[in-house]
Amino acid sequence: MSVKGFRRMLLGEKMPDRNDPQYKERYEREVRAGRRFAKATRIDKVAAKVQGFANLHRTLFLVIVFVFIAVSLAWNIYRLSAVFHRPAQRTATEMQDSVLHLRRTLPPQHKVQPVKNEKR
Repeated sequence: MSVKGFRRMLLGEKMPDRNDPQYKERYEREVRAGRRFAKATRIDKVAAKVQGFANLHRTLFLVIVFVFIAVSLAWNIYRLSAVFHRPAQRTATEMQDSVLHLRRTLPPQHKVQPVKNEKR
């Protein structure tokens, strides 16, 4: 990749204006591709129905949108708090360290002795 390619990747290209003759053909080609995709996936019909509902029931549509946003925010806060207050999970290494620490700190009469297998 050339230096110009790296510069373009890091800094980006200037934002094309749809009326600029240099980018006009590219803009129209991208718009046509977007419309073909929307028509193939039928997003255009869904968007038209949502727009029609929003035009007929403005207040209800706004209530639905803002309730969805509020519920999403509340759910994210709940999940953050649930993860934050979760008890710390112990790894296998931490468990082994705690067992070894108990073996070292127990008085001699309570020490756990490993069982020797005589059949080896």
